[in-house]
Amino acid sequence: MPATPPPLDPALCRSRQNALRSYLAENDLDGAVFFDRHYVYCLSGFWHAQPLTPTAILVKRDGGVTVVTHFEDADAPAADEVVPYVPNHLFTLKPNLSGCVAEVLNPHLAGLATIGACQQTPAALLEGPGCRDISEDYQYLRRRKDADEVAAFEFTIHCADKAYETARQMIEPGVEEVEVMAAMLEEATYAAGEFLSGWGQDFQCGVPGGFARPNREIEAGEIFVLDVGVGVRGYRSDLCRAFAVDGNPTDEQLAAHARVLEVMKAGEEYLKPGQSCREMYDFVHGELDGWNGYQFFHHAGHGVGLDAHEVPRINPGWDDTFAEGDLVAFEPGLYGDSLRGGLRLENNYLITADGHRQLSHYPLDLVLQDS
Repeated sequence: MPATPPPLDPALCRSRQNALRSYLAENDLDGAVFFDRHYVYCLSGFWHAQPLTPTAILVKRDGGVTVVTHFEDADAPAADEVVPYVPNHLFTLKPNLSGCVAEVLNPHLAGLATIGACQQTPAALLEGPGCRDISEDYQYLRRRKDADEVAAFEFTIHCADKAYETARQMIEPGVEEVEVMAAMLEEATYAAGEFLSGWGQDFQCGVPGGFARPNREIEAGEIFVLDVGVGVRGYRSDLCRAFAVDGNPTDEQLAAHARVLEVMKAGEEYLKPGQSCREMYDFVHGELDGWNGYQFFHHAGHGVGLDAHEVPRINPGWDDTFAEGDLVAFEPGLYGDSLRGGLRLENNYLITADGHRQLSHYPLDLVLQDS
């Protein structure tokens, strides 16, 4: 039987609203409007399950939280008001659904001079206040995850583990990439017990990554790098595993795998509050790029939660620092033609007051034995 996603705590939703209000006050904003259904859930506890139709939330600086949705039985335990809109006529969707939301939301914006908005908010449809983009600021504001959010995130890891177990059992020469991807999606969906809010991202064999290719069979000698993000009610894990297709990796592949594991273990020491993410990247890059002639050409990880990539970023393009409450994906790898796809391994961690707690535990082996 599938499990049930753990609900968010209404008291903690209210706490997140108050943190947002403090930000609004500090930045001379009268409120915030988000059309991102993930953010609506995080702040109100209401999950808008239908991806075809939009939802929105208004958080006023001086109090009051309004959720807009077309669900008549909407349960928004941390909202003060739920305002309905009509998205269809005789079940045919209207052409401007965001406009439908804005139409019923606009009266609630009266008297507000300037509001913050995320990148999904259609500012041109909102009447009255000016809009200021706070998408990046809001990532920093909500980077510290509460206990209910960590529980929601761990549930997505449980779903990813089920998907990986399915992949492990079916990977063998001659199986198509699309077959593996579809089977993993089916199992993750069943484990979640509902339609996933997110799914991706790498399902190509013999190369570092990419979407599954039609009619492409996986081959003996290749490494299948599977980088999977499972989203449930907005929260999304990000985990990567690498499997030897025929269960018989070469000595070269085994050596590269051992090196990535070694650097992963050493790199975990950097996962602690106050640590420079750029310094962590420099360590990982220095240990991997050029080792035995292979490459390490991407970031070493990033924050996770409600977006696929969040702060903090283990990337030299930013100067982030780990803080208690961060949810982080750490993903070292090695790539080269002779590795037949390369190797990337990724775990998820919670940054704690005294270091970190590893949240993902599915085995990292190239070849897994039946239990």
